[in-house]
Amino acid sequence: MKRTGMVRHIDSLGRIVLPSEMRKVLNIKEEQLLEIFIEDQTIMLKKYDADKSCLLTGQVTKYNKSYGNGNVMLSPEGAERLLVELKQLLKEEATH
Repeated sequence: MKRTGMVRHIDSLGRIVLPSEMRKVLNIKEEQLLEIFIEDQTIMLKKYDADKSCLLTGQVTKYNKSYGNGNVMLSPEGAERLLVELKQLLKEEATH
């Protein structure tokens, strides 16, 4: 993790301000959605890209893949859930 040397306080509502220099470097615009992750004692922010979010779980991961000629985005977890559901559906249709 890269250190910036920037320190900010948290206000009484739990808000922090991202420095303008950091927003410029990362091309974060006003009203940009950010994802918040926690890992051990580290809080991470990541720009949220709705076009890359899983249709079933809403997750945005580097492992998400596009299916159906780009119409469906699935995370590994979403793909597994869909596969289980489709197998169950096929099994039910085969018994009818």
